[in-house]
Amino acid sequence: MAEQQINLPVTGMTCASCVMRVEKALKKVPGVAEASVNLATEQAAVRFDPAQVKPQQIQAAVEAAGYGIVTDRLEIPVTGMTCASCVMRVEKALKKVPGVIDASVNLSTEGASITYSPASSSFAELKLAIENAGYGVIETAGADAGEAEDVEAAARARELQDKRRKLIVGVAFGLPLFLISMSRDFGLISPWWIGAAAALQQQMPDMSMAEMMRTVAARDDLLNWLFLALATPVQFYSGRDYYIHAWKALRARTANMDTLIAMGSSVAYIYSLILLLSGASGHVYFETAALIITLILVGKYLEARAKSQTGAAIRALIGLQPKTARVLRGGQEVDVPVADVRKGEIVIVRPGEKIPVDGTIISGESAVDESMVTGESLPVEKGPGDSLIGATINRSGSFQMRAVRVGKETALAQIIRLVQEAQGSRAPVQRLVDQVASVFVPVVIGLALLTFLAWLLAGVGPTQAMLFAVAVLVIACPCALGLATPTAIMVGTGTGAEHGILIKNAESLERAANISAVILDKTGTITQGKPAVTDVTMLDVELGMVNAGQSAFHEQRGLLSSEHSTFNIQHSTLLRLAASAESRSEHPLGEAIVAEAKARGMSLAAPEGFKATAGAGVEATVEGRQVLVGTMRLMRERGVDLGDLPAEVERLQAEGKTAMLVAADGVALGVIAVADTVKPSSAAAVAALRARGVTVAMLTGDNRRTAEAIAAQVGVDRVLAEVLPQEKSAEVKRLQAEGKVVAMVGDGVNDAPALAQADVGIAIGTGADVAMEAADITLMRGDLSSIAQAIILSQATMRTIRWNLFWAFIYNVILIPLAAGTLYPLTGWQLSPILAAGAMAFSSVFVVSNSLRLRGAKLG
Repeated sequence: MAEQQINLPVTGMTCASCVMRVEKALKKVPGVAEASVNLATEQAAVRFDPAQVKPQQIQAAVEAAGYGIVTDRLEIPVTGMTCASCVMRVEKALKKVPGVIDASVNLSTEGASITYSPASSSFAELKLAIENAGYGVIETAGADAGEAEDVEAAARARELQDKRRKLIVGVAFGLPLFLISMSRDFGLISPWWIGAAAALQQQMPDMSMAEMMRTVAARDDLLNWLFLALATPVQFYSGRDYYIHAWKALRARTANMDTLIAMGSSVAYIYSLILLLSGASGHVYFETAALIITLILVGKYLEARAKSQTGAAIRALIGLQPKTARVLRGGQEVDVPVADVRKGEIVIVRPGEKIPVDGTIISGESAVDESMVTGESLPVEKGPGDSLIGATINRSGSFQMRAVRVGKETALAQIIRLVQEAQGSRAPVQRLVDQVASVFVPVVIGLALLTFLAWLLAGVGPTQAMLFAVAVLVIACPCALGLATPTAIMVGTGTGAEHGILIKNAESLERAANISAVILDKTGTITQGKPAVTDVTMLDVELGMVNAGQSAFHEQRGLLSSEHSTFNIQHSTLLRLAASAESRSEHPLGEAIVAEAKARGMSLAAPEGFKATAGAGVEATVEGRQVLVGTMRLMRERGVDLGDLPAEVERLQAEGKTAMLVAADGVALGVIAVADTVKPSSAAAVAALRARGVTVAMLTGDNRRTAEAIAAQVGVDRVLAEVLPQEKSAEVKRLQAEGKVVAMVGDGVNDAPALAQADVGIAIGTGADVAMEAADITLMRGDLSSIAQAIILSQATMRTIRWNLFWAFIYNVILIPLAAGTLYPLTGWQLSPILAAGAMAFSSVFVVSNSLRLRGAKLG
């Protein structure tokens, strides 16, 4: 049986140690091939063999490790069941749907009860599974409540609300406790006790000093009892989750961040409680216990809010999906949920509406805004036969389209999946962090114990030794280590998606930051990928000279260049005669001439006696004239005097263009040049790469002269010409042998071996036509400028990761020794546990906030 993958939203994780625990628990389950857990997305991606392990066992493993799984439950009424065999059949069909954890079908109620992961399954998929098994589904209101983003967002919102309530209680009780305690410690409320003592002496002049002090001390005990009353709700309500998670970790024979906080605050609280109950003298530290929990809660609340912003890009993509579509069924226009649109159906789209699915226009024209998918700001003109991307916006005209890709096959669905997988992937740089995180908490607990014993032996007393140990426990921050890499990757890949740059995984992103050489496939990458007319040159028949008023075409649709304005009636006649003769041809060069004539509004004559000679050209009778279009060899075979045209042909060929001579009734008229024209943005994109110190090479199967002509236009460093398709990967290896990190840029289909050989394979295309699975990075726009943007984004992301890791490591390396009291013997200064808790809370918020800066990264 083929392996399946399930994505499970995990609750309760707080640091890198939690990630390691969940992964370890999952990997222990027999049948689990791979498990990857991400702290930033709070997701576990599990690949497993369904023949060996069931999803319930995977869920149970996570819960046994002390964490929760976000699941949803659906009750679906099923029709058509008649016996127990039907029940088994429906259950079996449902359990095969990826993401279904359990399914129970009841014949008497004729309903299916399904527990599933909303990150992997949807109501539409469950319904389809039942229908494919041969049964019906009665759709009830609210069935879509199981959609992934809604369910998980609701769960995360409840979690955040719970944190907020606990934080409010922590501040409401902890702040007064702190203020009163500090006021007493600094002597700000001592006059009250002096006044009380004076009043006692006046009322009872015979009372001894010892008795009076005992009475005042009793009142001081009352203040300590007030401290206990204020600290207890914070300790056991606001700090409840830390105790629960610490206990679960203990049962699993491990430790995490919650263990450190629970131990640190509990030591201060229990020590103070023992002092108070025993009546022993000494300072109580209830405010320390309460403030540790409250400050950590502040950090965790801010961190949770900041983390929610790291997924803004993916939520924006999900939000692009239209809810309904207007389809033609039985000759009627019907509005249906977009999930119900079927392949091949005709969909009607009106101005201002979102295009519901991928497809092609069958009638009508419009301008479509594709910026939300490709990053291209200008609307794209669309007509019959043109492809459309679902979720893009129809700006102007109405049209009918045929649905080609629906559901999870659409370009948007693939983009969302690709971004989700990238955000959940683990960068190679994370491996060191994982190794540190796996031993971090036990090492910190050991350091805290050593700190306590060392200071105890040094003779500072148990109270002072305890304060040093508590500071060590609460200042250590495994959270910052765990969040440093995944938050940056989440924001970086999300920012890329907003600019039409899809990064397959974190490893690709890390390699892309080090690209030193880029190989560009010429056809369709540097050039438009289809031939177009570039020049029309007339021969002055009377003088036998090349017309000085030659017309040159811009690279865009054959428009006259600003420096040439002599496209006169003679040029029109030449182009019309050639296009009419070529109108029966299926050769790409002939089609380019016909397309140019039609673009200029010319009406073509029907050719007679059409004949095509392979490798030479065509001949036909057009309006009574015998027209030849082809090579010099064809012209000479027909006895046509070419005059000065061979020199013009030579010039055009030197520019990398294919020159076709045109003659009528045995007289040479001129030359039409056709070429695969360079994209307008190619030269600037190559210049941007070279400015960053990247070597740019062009790879093509064309002859060297043609290749060098194109290379001269765009300014590449190297030309790799006359390369056969099977030799492309060898050229990549050759550059890699020079010590370069090589990116290969191609169409993602014809260049598969070279893309695979390159350090970073980059597929470039437009919209739904680009093969997203074929490369490490996919550029949704057919624009080379996206390559430099991808490199800039990768470098910015890796720079952010390095800063995050530097902060996380240096924070712990410097502050743990300070908390242990290394400066105390020299200066008498010690780090208060309260300040330690504040520093710990700030460290995580700093890492997440630093990653969020990538949302504003300038990509050129």
